[in-house]
Amino acid sequence: MLTGFMQFMSYLGSAAFYVPLLLALFWCVAPRLAARAAVVLLFGAVVNTILKLVFHAPRPYWTDPSVDGRQSLTSFGMPSGHSQNSVAGWGFFAAQTRRWILWAGAAVVVFLIGLSRVYLGVHSIGQVLAGWGIGLALLVAVLGLEPIVVPWWTRQHLAAQMALSLGVSLLLLAAAWGALQPLQDWQWPQAWSEAIQAAGGVIGPITLTDSAQASGALCGTLMGLSLCAARGWFDPGGKAWQRLARLPVGLAGTAVIAFFQGTSVVQAFVVQALLALWVTAGAPEVFVRLGLSARPTPGLTRAGDERAGQPQ
Repeated sequence: MLTGFMQFMSYLGSAAFYVPLLLALFWCVAPRLAARAAVVLLFGAVVNTILKLVFHAPRPYWTDPSVDGRQSLTSFGMPSGHSQNSVAGWGFFAAQTRRWILWAGAAVVVFLIGLSRVYLGVHSIGQVLAGWGIGLALLVAVLGLEPIVVPWWTRQHLAAQMALSLGVSLLLLAAAWGALQPLQDWQWPQAWSEAIQAAGGVIGPITLTDSAQASGALCGTLMGLSLCAARGWFDPGGKAWQRLARLPVGLAGTAVIAFFQGTSVVQAFVVQALLALWVTAGAPEVFVRLGLSARPTPGLTRAGDERAGQPQ
């Protein structure tokens, strides 16, 4: 029972939890809030893939036979992505309110997510603490820079916003490429390989696929949000059946694009960018055209929504 609980807490810090949550939140409830959270998590995801290459540190069960690895993973362990995501994600949502009970709840979830990674044998305490520290630094930076960066971004021409979206993403991917270069001739230690294979994993070459996917998703998200803001945000309200109908329509589009997913760097970047572009700009436009959503009159937009809804 304890293992099941820890696996559930670990799930609350994974992309498998955040992605569906943000999709539903963006399409059906609060697109501006979901957009801001998505940018935070995606930027953090790219940073995490880069740092994993820089440190290329083993997971505990790879080196210590006494540790029972309850998940089969072949990515490096430093820093813990789940721990980093938990602080950046849950902390971001908690920061939207001043209610102490929500802050306390977020802190408990963050702690349990980190604890679960140690219990499952996939991260050391140091890797979890590093993930928390990086996530906190990222969260503080975002909350502090948002009032400066977002207004500046919105003053740029749409073409400049698109170019910046691509440029920032490619710069991060280039940083990942630089981190990968010292590992070109790197070989998996035999003890690590045996532990991974014993847990059901498959050893493969170290590639930029994860970094390309994360940076591509960031690129598509920034582009899509810029397009969405330029033509006018969609109204997430409506009748219950309209909100629910958006989900299969939007997911159908993601399924078509995801069919072309691959492992090459270029393909991984482009497909993830197209997926994010569909989610943030393509699907909302389809919702409006199908009558599943409406486009609010710009003059009726509440003060501050322009800033909150832009990519950061």
